[in-house]
Amino acid sequence: MGNRDDLLAGARRCLIEKGFARTTVRDIAAAAGGVSMAAIGYHFGSREELLNAALVDAMSELSDEITAGLAEVGADAGPAERYRALWRRMIDSFRQHRTLWLANLEALVQAEHSPRLRDQLVAGQREGRRGLAAGLLGVPEDTVDEAAVRTVGSLQLALLLGAATQWLTDPDRAPTADDLDAGLRTLADLLAAPTRR
Repeated sequence: MGNRDDLLAGARRCLIEKGFARTTVRDIAAAAGGVSMAAIGYHFGSREELLNAALVDAMSELSDEITAGLAEVGADAGPAERYRALWRRMIDSFRQHRTLWLANLEALVQAEHSPRLRDQLVAGQREGRRGLAAGLLGVPEDTVDEAAVRTVGSLQLALLLGAATQWLTDPDRAPTADDLDAGLRTLADLLAAPTRR
């Protein structure tokens, strides 16, 4: 690996161990095996840009891991089974990669002061909506229409961020995959019921 890759790996370790705001240039250089602090500016321009790049890479890998797990469910699985499988994978991810999810939520706050980070997070959300919709509909991402992205994908992303927040702060009472499935079914039934006058 070269200095650039070492810095990305070091920044990722720091994100997991210290979070976004508490990671210093010195921390990253040390975690990168003693790469000079000046190399951060040379390769990335700033500490923030390096942390942004490391976070985007890490969350992309996490997304691929979740998607691969969903593919294991099998093409013959019904929509309800696929939905619960998706949430089981997500919840496992919250448990196994807790500090990375915390860094992602921390980045949402940091984005208020970093237009570049905001742009990266927006791009990730757009990709996430499409990927979530495709996974739930059981179709390739490039075939998902914009209506499904804005409805199915957006709802799933909203649930994902809310569930992540609950699992990161109160895991003993956070919803399970079955809870989320039952809650959505109840809500759908309520919304489908005739209006009382």
